[in-house]
Amino acid sequence: MMNFRQRMGWIGVGLYLLASAAAFYYVFEINETYNKLALEHIQQHPKEPQEGTTWTHSLKGAVKRQALYACSTCTPPGAEPAGICLACSYECHGTHRLFELYTKRNFRCDCGNSKFKNLQCKLLPEKSKVNSGNKYNDNFYGLYCTCKRPYPDPEDEIPDEMIQCIVCEDWFHGRHLGAVPPESGDFHEMVCQACMSHCHFLWAYASQLAVPPLTKVNSLEDEGILLKVEESEEQKKEIKKESGVEHQDTKEQKQTEQFNEPSTSSGSACPQVVTKNEEPVCKLKELQSKPFLKKDTATFWPSNWRSKLCTCEDCLKMYSELEVQFLTDECDTVLAYENKGTSDQETERRDPLMDTLNSMNRVQQVELICEYNDLKTELTDYLRRFADEGTVVKREDIQHFFEEFQSRKRRRTNRMQYYCS
Repeated sequence: MMNFRQRMGWIGVGLYLLASAAAFYYVFEINETYNKLALEHIQQHPKEPQEGTTWTHSLKGAVKRQALYACSTCTPPGAEPAGICLACSYECHGTHRLFELYTKRNFRCDCGNSKFKNLQCKLLPEKSKVNSGNKYNDNFYGLYCTCKRPYPDPEDEIPDEMIQCIVCEDWFHGRHLGAVPPESGDFHEMVCQACMSHCHFLWAYASQLAVPPLTKVNSLEDEGILLKVEESEEQKKEIKKESGVEHQDTKEQKQTEQFNEPSTSSGSACPQVVTKNEEPVCKLKELQSKPFLKKDTATFWPSNWRSKLCTCEDCLKMYSELEVQFLTDECDTVLAYENKGTSDQETERRDPLMDTLNSMNRVQQVELICEYNDLKTELTDYLRRFADEGTVVKREDIQHFFEEFQSRKRRRTNRMQYYCS
């Protein structure tokens, strides 16, 4: 006979085996519905790398948009510029002096390539020597804006907001954009002065889509004081009259309504990028046929302005020649990147088993719960015999139990009526 400790020990072993067997049975038997649904999903949506979701994508290829860092320890001023992904900033450069670059598009991690003389990437030792598709600027040396100063700048006592240009992806002080930026909540993206000169076609859209900047007082700008005085409606009309932008006929008013209509896209769902001509009329040519005003300033744009750009064949060719094809992609925006990260985190926190249970109807849920209770009761009784006899539960015993359990289940199922009488 076993003493009390031995019996309690065997009961503990039995309970552990019960939990393990229940989990085993749930995964391979009760969860058959879940496995079927998962298989159907995989067949319909083959597994492909989701850009920007894991560090492996950055190490193995360029990512559409991702957070980057520069290491001044490995690439000091005078060395070739290089960018590293978030994972390498922790794993390979944890003790180094890093500065954040925020996000960049179409970039592949440089960690451990030819730009790093004495460092090998711990996550992916074998890499291409050079990532020819990467683009670099002064940000990789910790310098920003046209003033080429660091941020934060210990010598700059003027409080100012830094704004990123969506074309060159450099960061600019608000006071160095040629115009006073609107309130931060009034616009979503900015194109700097140099990029507006490069993408000159945007001026035709600016008269219809851009958020007007605030009026600045030049006499006070040198002292670092900016007065945010909004233009009155009468002043705006006078400016339009002088530039010849004010429209008189009904046709032009309809054109304005067409460009100002709300976008159907949301921040969390990105529409597909148009790759072919779906519109017989070029929006850009229509806008360029009317007078519009050009200034040597940056421009500020609302959240849905990219969807208003023309996507005819001529315009797509022009975007390609200027290397700004991303302007027609609403998933390229920083807002879309942030929303995707939030959505991915919510997906990771979800319990797939609970999702499966919630996807079942009431009858299936009751059947699943009853099946689990039957398994729990019969397995407890089965394991109690081994505890009472003091024998070890073997693999063959568990396998025999499930075979018997399945046999009894089939007998019950064959006698069950599955239709309403």
